[in-house]
Amino acid sequence: MANPTTAPVDDAGIKWGPVRLLPGVRSRHMIVYLLGAVFTMMFSTFVPQAQPFILTEILKIPAEQQGQLSGYLGLAQTIISLIIPSIWGTLSDKTGRRVVYAIGFLLAASGIFLYPLAGTLIALFAFRMLFSAGSNAANTMSNTLLGDYVERGDRGKAYGFVAMSGGIGALITVFLLLRLPALFQNAGFSAVTAGRYAFWVVAAVGLGAMALVYSGLMGKTQRQAEEKRSALEIAREALRAARDPGISLAYGANFAASGAVSVLGTFFSLWLVTYGTTQAGLTSAQALARAGMIIGISQIMGLVASPIFGVLSDKLGRVRAVVLAAGLTAAVFTATLIISNPLSGLIFVLGIFLGFVQISGVITAGALVAKQAPEDVRGAVMGFYGFCGALGIMFAFLVGGFLFDQWMYQGPFILVAALCLVVVVWGLIVNQKLDIKG
Repeated sequence: MANPTTAPVDDAGIKWGPVRLLPGVRSRHMIVYLLGAVFTMMFSTFVPQAQPFILTEILKIPAEQQGQLSGYLGLAQTIISLIIPSIWGTLSDKTGRRVVYAIGFLLAASGIFLYPLAGTLIALFAFRMLFSAGSNAANTMSNTLLGDYVERGDRGKAYGFVAMSGGIGALITVFLLLRLPALFQNAGFSAVTAGRYAFWVVAAVGLGAMALVYSGLMGKTQRQAEEKRSALEIAREALRAARDPGISLAYGANFAASGAVSVLGTFFSLWLVTYGTTQAGLTSAQALARAGMIIGISQIMGLVASPIFGVLSDKLGRVRAVVLAAGLTAAVFTATLIISNPLSGLIFVLGIFLGFVQISGVITAGALVAKQAPEDVRGAVMGFYGFCGALGIMFAFLVGGFLFDQWMYQGPFILVAALCLVVVVWGLIVNQKLDIKG
């Protein structure tokens, strides 16, 4: 009798829009995959962007201490992220992706539910780490499934679709989820209760996402069903795959790109909330709503940029696309230096450009590693890819938080610009020596 969890193998895959799917993958699998990307980004962006409200209204942390504390919270999350992605990726090569994906959403929802109940900083750190374990499982599976579902030559375009889906999730965070505390306060609830209700609504959505991916994604592929190697053997082969210069460049590019996304997601809202409450006379909820509006503009531009950089990855060449994305990110993040008042009209212009470039590194690096990763250790390679991204996030949070408090509000953005310049030089060297093309 056939294994019911093993996807059927057809002679050829079907066409889904402009991308060709691998044999056994159905349109419904692709739709659920993209919906999973929506939820994954929604949760990943909500916690760091809503965090200033928790720090101010529930834990009563002074504004001048929130920058470094946010950095330490990000560091705690990233310490978990250094270990978990490789474990999730290797485990998914053995058990299948949807099981790990569903576990990820369950853990993330649990962390979100508990976050506003933290009465101490120790509890807050513990709940952030629980959320991190789940969030990283979901992110690792979202990246890994691209190679499971899409033909090699169309993965750049497909990654553009995934990034667009993530952008939609970020927009939902900005235009709906971040407004929940203010909505509950306007309904007559206290700031503490409003914050808790907002987080609990998001946690309930997380449980729905868990059910969706478990019931709607494809089960084990034929190769996963027949896998006989141990998890340790799979992990060792994934590390050997890093000898490929394209994969190693993708690891480095993800280090910088993940740092860019985390800096924009955490320190941009913190910049506006801190400035608004300390210098512009706004409440935390008002400042957070203002930050959300500007971040919303950035995310809309991210939706516009996603298919552009996806197509560039297929047409221009994976390495050249990585270099272009890193160069643009370095230039735009440096432009934050021209902003003295983040509540002025000029911030909207900057938000447009930040939104256009902030996702570019994630798309181009992801398309590069999705093409280069060997099929039999794809999950483990994507896990180590996530590990490198976690290192970038940890570096950005730790150093960025220090620069935010001790130097200037734009410090984290300048840090990212410097990292991206390193990727530009690295990519040019790889391209010149090997001319790796899409």
